Amino acid sequence: MFHNQTWFSKFMIRIRNHKLSSLRPLWFLAVLLTPALASVPAAAQYNAFVAQNASNSVWVINTMIDRVVAVIPVQFSPFGIAITPNGAFAYVSNTGAICDLCPIAQSGSVSVIDTTTYNVVATIPVGRWPAGVAFTPDGAFSYVANFNSNTVSVINTVTNTVTATIGVGTEPLFVAITPNGAFAYVTNYASNNVSVIQTATNGVVATVPMASNPWGVAITPDGALAYVTNPRSNEVSVIDISGAAPTVVATVRVGCGPSGAAITPNGAFTYVSNACDSTVSVINTATKAVVATVAVGPDPENIAISPDGFFAYTSNFMTGSLSVIDTATNRVVDTIQAAGTEPLGIAVR
Repeated sequence: MFHNQTWFSKFMIRIRNHKLSSLRPLWFLAVLLTPALASVPAAAQYNAFVAQNASNSVWVINTMIDRVVAVIPVQFSPFGIAITPNGAFAYVSNTGAICDLCPIAQSGSVSVIDTTTYNVVATIPVGRWPAGVAFTPDGAFSYVANFNSNTVSVINTVTNTVTATIGVGTEPLFVAITPNGAFAYVTNYASNNVSVIQTATNGVVATVPMASNPWGVAITPDGALAYVTNPRSNEVSVIDISGAAPTVVATVRVGCGPSGAAITPNGAFTYVSNACDSTVSVINTATKAVVATVAVGPDPENIAISPDGFFAYTSNFMTGSLSVIDTATNRVVDTIQAAGTEPLGIAVR
């Protein structure tokens, strides 16, 4: 039976217990490129970039045909992924040398993938156990949360070098940046708070207490609210970020173990993946109430929404699949099988 108090540690143990000898060679991955279900094609053709934790790779899935079209080798145990605002590059956080003999990640890195050629064009050293990745709206900088370093690395995307390292709370996981690019919000899992970084100075200007350990974070397109998932309390905290002092204004009860959060392009709904009961909660951002609960694949860790807002994609860690949700009906219309490679971060362009 699931216990909220131990969920995060169990998740980390699952990742940290991978053996280097179990890694699949790329020829094995190639045979998996053909099987995928495509019962309902997407309304528009996009590519979903998925960090496959167990196979040290990023898979590119064409959402029109729901097929894997590329497998891109990266460094060890990729976790988070984000795509530049212009769609040209994907930045992938590689947590580091995680194995039975090294239970704590060593140096981490970020792989930079050209989204046209599917080639890695740069590898950037960052802090220990890098997790969430986010971009400023102009694409000039990437902010990467380093879980085991208690820092955020700031990457200049022109030079692909770290230009600043910012101390935040304990065990930072995910980052979201306001639409005007002025602030970055960082969830600190172990210190039960959210750090607010002013991007002009790269200094922490506020800290927002959370009731329990925060995980994912997403910001509404109008820059008014930040939604923060709290897996141990099965809640989502809503922070008003429109004023001088960010303040929690609502707490929304969702499913078991909420992790990922994504907001539709029109700002109307927040989709939250609930890892331990295999559901997605849909929150109306106007009423701050759950309006639908969607059953998806086992252990959905992260969620992303297509640029047109028509579909939401969950990465189902336990079965290596993606569930495709039609946001008009809030029903699963397809399942894309990724053959047990343990997908985590997901981004769609």
